[in-house]
Amino acid sequence: MRSSLSRSQTTTKTVIETEYGVVAAQHSLAAEVGAQVLAAGGNAVDAAVATSFAIGVLEPWMSGPAGGGALMLWRAEDGKAKALNYGMRSPAALDPANYPLSGAGQAGDLFPWEHVVDDRNLQGATSIAVPGVVDGMGKMHARYGTVPWAELLTPAIEFAQEGLLVDWYAALIIASTTRALAQDPDAAQLFLEDGQWPTITGWTALAEKRLDQSVQAASLQQLADKGARDLYEGDLGEAMVKDVQAKGGCLSMQDMRSYHAHFADALTFAYRESQFHALPGLTAGPTFRHALGVMEQANMPGAVPGAGAFTAYAAGLKSAYADRQAHMGHDGEAPGAEGCTTHFSVVDRDGNMVTQTQTLLSIFGSRVVSPSTGFVMNNGIMWFDPVQGRPNSLAGGKPCLMNVCPVIGEKDDTRFAFGASGGRKIVSAVAQLSSFATDFDMDLAAAFHQARIDVSGGERIMADESLPPDVISALTAEHPVTTTRRTVFPYAFACPAGVMRRKGMNSGCTEIMSPWGDAIHEQEVAQ
Repeated sequence: MRSSLSRSQTTTKTVIETEYGVVAAQHSLAAEVGAQVLAAGGNAVDAAVATSFAIGVLEPWMSGPAGGGALMLWRAEDGKAKALNYGMRSPAALDPANYPLSGAGQAGDLFPWEHVVDDRNLQGATSIAVPGVVDGMGKMHARYGTVPWAELLTPAIEFAQEGLLVDWYAALIIASTTRALAQDPDAAQLFLEDGQWPTITGWTALAEKRLDQSVQAASLQQLADKGARDLYEGDLGEAMVKDVQAKGGCLSMQDMRSYHAHFADALTFAYRESQFHALPGLTAGPTFRHALGVMEQANMPGAVPGAGAFTAYAAGLKSAYADRQAHMGHDGEAPGAEGCTTHFSVVDRDGNMVTQTQTLLSIFGSRVVSPSTGFVMNNGIMWFDPVQGRPNSLAGGKPCLMNVCPVIGEKDDTRFAFGASGGRKIVSAVAQLSSFATDFDMDLAAAFHQARIDVSGGERIMADESLPPDVISALTAEHPVTTTRRTVFPYAFACPAGVMRRKGMNSGCTEIMSPWGDAIHEQEVAQ
């Protein structure tokens, strides 16, 4: 199929090295919030908490207080990495019998599960899992934060009071899910106009249009005043649970009260002359380690990644996904499906780092809004296989198997914190970026502008059409290959964000095609 896109246009992002702290996030205003916290004397954890809540308001279809995720933390003072898992869980009362298979083949969202009657595992209140973001941020702040909790939520509250700005990109995202949003009256009221996506006034007009997020502003203020556990043990949680149950979900206050994010030792391993720290458990951390273990056996000649490197990436990722599906869960992904995840990374002037992924899972999650809280609810139940008797089969009170893959890597005087959004595309991006930085000693700008491939568990490889012909030929000799371009929408490849510290200087970058993503350093926002 021939593309209508310009063949001469190029896209780049400027990467600045600085002695000051840097926040790289998929929304520039969220990155600015984190940088302001650093400029005011906060550390990387403080900046991450503030960025987490801000980006949940600014990108409500990607993440938010009703989502989940995980992060890696580097503590420069003691030279150790820690993992924090705040992934979602299925409600204890969930009964797999309430998710009967329809016999109509595969479902049409992220994962190629057998289709469930009425898409009960994909959309609506029956797809909602126990959220973890707020408890995760609360526990990280309690252990490592230095700025008062309420101050860190203030920027998010102010954004919500202003309302979501509908620019061309926001309108495009909302338009892509209009039919599903229209099925929930509260989601339709928040995001749609007369049942359609919100229009912008014209392609040359400068007038603003904003969506009303005042209910969410009040909920965030309540979290600021009463603390993170109010969502799990207090009035805010009671209101959210009541909303979910009224719409047919089985989430309970007992589910909320029993939920606790947890710290764990990092999954630490050597890779050639480097060392990596990844997430353990039901995440993509073990998949990342497996991929690099295979890549390590290959020869990658040359000063830049060539055919040898890319065939090694393909082999490592295919092997890793085969192992993941056999032992961690049957979690293939449907081609072309859109995930709804965000990622950001932080480094402060002392070298502390946070690399954090949070998600609602599908774009707009369950496409359900809790009217009492203003929160867009997740659809974490979709992470489970509805067919019983498999490693990742749907059951009550069970942790979700996540694709998130934030990592911290070290080589000589360089340390970096990478991660990405994009469902099963995440591991491909993080593994290749990690190789670019360690096998080829690329700085952050070179690594993030380097063309990549995507290997997401299927037979076919997606390759950036700008890769050299000999790389494409080498891949094609061993695998079915489709070439495509990096574009603003949709994303054929994952959307990464990362920071790097080299010889005491910090830098940050986000996916070059992301129109909102940016890296902001604290000197840019210092008063």
